[in-house]
Order: sequence, then C-alpha cells, then structure tokens
Amino acid sequence: MGKTTKRPGGLYAEVDKSGRLVLPPEIASRYGMKRGDRIFLGEATNGLYVPRSATQLAKLYIEPTNLCNLNCRTCVRNVWNEPMGYMSDATFDRVISGLGGFSPPPSVFFGGLGEPLLHPKIIEMVTRAKALGAPVELITNGTLLTQGLLERLVAIGLDTLWVSIDGARPESYADIRLGDMLPGVLETLGHFRHIQFRQASPFSGVPQTQLGIVFVAMKRNIADLPEVCDIAWKLGAKRFLVTNVLPYTAELCDEVLYSYKIGEIYEFSQKHSGVIQSFLPPHIHLPRIDIDEVTDNPIRSAISRGVTATWTDSMFLGAKNHCPFIESGAGVIRWDGSLSPCLPLLHNHTSFLDTRVRSQRAWAIGSLAEHDLSRLWNTPEHIAFRERVQAFDFPPCLICGGCDLLDENEDDCFSSGFPACGACLWAQGLIQCP
Repeated sequence: MGKTTKRPGGLYAEVDKSGRLVLPPEIASRYGMKRGDRIFLGEATNGLYVPRSATQLAKLYIEPTNLCNLNCRTCVRNVWNEPMGYMSDATFDRVISGLGGFSPPPSVFFGGLGEPLLHPKIIEMVTRAKALGAPVELITNGTLLTQGLLERLVAIGLDTLWVSIDGARPESYADIRLGDMLPGVLETLGHFRHIQFRQASPFSGVPQTQLGIVFVAMKRNIADLPEVCDIAWKLGAKRFLVTNVLPYTAELCDEVLYSYKIGEIYEFSQKHSGVIQSFLPPHIHLPRIDIDEVTDNPIRSAISRGVTATWTDSMFLGAKNHCPFIESGAGVIRWDGSLSPCLPLLHNHTSFLDTRVRSQRAWAIGSLAEHDLSRLWNTPEHIAFRERVQAFDFPPCLICGGCDLLDENEDDCFSSGFPACGACLWAQGLIQCP
C-alpha cells in the first residue's frame, strides 16, 4: 500500500515502478485490505471493480430473538420448524467481546428474522454495541414502540431506526400484518422529529438518530407506495427501502411484482455471447430525464420491450449477480450464537420459485459457544466461500428450471457444492434488506 494521492475529484492510486497498482493506505484499511490478501477484480465495461477484502467483517447482523409478536402473511416464520428463543447474556457477551477484536469495529444491525424489541434487554444490547464506537441500527415492525422506548433508543445514540410499513391505510396494513395497528404505529412515530430535535439540532453537527422505512411491495399493496412515501417524509424519515416479497407460501406466488428470468438471460448471455444474443431485444440506455405525465407511459412502455435498461450509469431491470451481504462485508449471528454469512442462510426454510417449492438449508459456520468470533470469521472454509461468492461463478438457475438440483441449495450443475447461490434472489437485486 502506498501514500495517499489527492487530486481534484478525489483519491487516486498509483502505479509503481514494477507496474503494481498501489492503493492509498486509508482506502486499503477502510476496505479491510491487508498485506497478503487476495482481492477479487471484477471487469466492467470501462474499467475494474475492486470490492472489499473477503476477509473483512464490516457489518454484523445480530438476531436478538427469532420470536415475533405478529403473524404476518409474508413472514418466513410461517413455513419453518425451528427452535425459538432469545439470545442469552452469555452469548451476547461473546458477541461484544468478539467485535472488540476487529479494527475498525464493524457496524451492528439488530434484526434477523424475529422482532428485536421483544428481547427484554434490547436497550442494554444497543447501549453496549454503541460503546464499541461503530454505527448501530435496529429494525422493528413498530407495534411495540412506545414514546418512552423511542426516547430511550434516541438517547443512547441509535444511529438508524428502521420501521416496516407495508400499507398507507389501516385496512391495507392489516391485510398484511394481520392486525389493525397502523394508527398506533404512526402516532408513536409522530413523536420522532420532536425527540430527534431534543437530541440535537440538525445544524449543531451532532449526529442525530435517523428514521428509515421499509416497504415490502406486492400486488395487493403497491398502490399504497406513493402514500407511504408521503408518510415517511412527514415522519422525518431520511431513508426508504422498497423490497419485493419473497413468496414463502403458494398464496404469495400470485403477489410478486418481478420476473427474474429475462434479466438472468441477459447476464448469462454476456458469458456465452454466441448462444443467446441473437434472440434478445436490445439493451436500452436512458439519459437523465424528468418523469412526468408526458414521459411516464412512453418510457415505461419502451423499458418493457428491452431485456435490460440503464438509467445513466445505473443498471436496472436486469440481473446483478452480486451478493449484498458479501459485498458489504456482512455476517449474521443467530439468537443461539451461530454465525452465518447472510440472512438467507440463517434458518432452514422453504420458498417458491414460480410455482416450484425450494428448500433452503441453513449454514452455520460455527458457534460462539465453541469459538470466538474472530476464529469463526476467519475459518478457511468461510473465507473461501466469500471469495467464491464475490466471483459469483454460479449457474443461471433462475432461467433453467429443468434441473432437480434447483429444488435445494445443496449443489448445482457447476458442482459448486453447498451452499449453492445461483438461485438467490438477494444476489439478483430482487430482495433487499437494510
């Protein structure tokens, strides 16, 4: 690693006398690049993509519990047969102790597949995580939030509070959450701006707790999206994440708003250009343009005719083949202390690809009951998996459908072994998590 070179427009790396690319030391440190590391290089149209080191733990999801106070129709908890429980004091002690051994300290996200606010010691957990000196976030369905609890979370310095709101009207919210609780959630969140300003003026330079909203989009609620955006703005939310629904039940198959096959064909064709390219419609490249009553329908109609589209430099309507968990340097600690590389591999479950049932087996790298976090994270098998996912040399499972290997994540036709990620909807940008 070499010295920092600052020029107009940002940081630059340098090529030394031996022809090696030398990165600024603070950039190398920020992305976990250490002497001797092997860094994946991804080729793009006009250059190289250099991700963080596969060895870096930059973000840790912590699942305080896999229990929930609701029974939403969209939840994976409807289709699993998993032990239920709360993270013990001893397990959380090992999490905090382990995080203290990483430099810089990873950010912490309290979430997983349960309701974090159900844990009786959640305030203490957030407080101890904040003491490590890294950003801390938490996601909740909002129904257990009270004004007092909101004030405590803000007072201890929670960086971002994410709240799931899947409808703008009580009836649409209740249709998904199976409970008429939206008015109470919005009433509590209505205090957020006042509590936030008491914490610090937006002009003081002191960090404020930010509010984020998560919306799970389906056919039954997509019409509410503009109004939920308005609600988010009125509540003072600075972040808004929309994700597709992952159908865990046959009923939800009729609710999806995406077709993953055509994007996968495009991505596959880039590697096998002579096979499919001649059958594809054109790639559409759009400039910056206002979306209004004049342009809305024509642009929408044009996009629907292309296999993929690019809006300036941002790809959409196409496959990504990038794991958001590996790319962000994330790992997940289950409530029982098991470490997994991502949320999709945290619990055994089934879901649907079109009308096909797919079984997903969880992968626990190891348990904090047996080894410390650093040792688990740096297990050779785990690092090798992360490197393999960075390269994403998996078959295009979403366009195939003719192979029984698709019914599980045990292996694929490339003999990738377990876990096989070719059919992961997170890696194709269809499902998102904060």
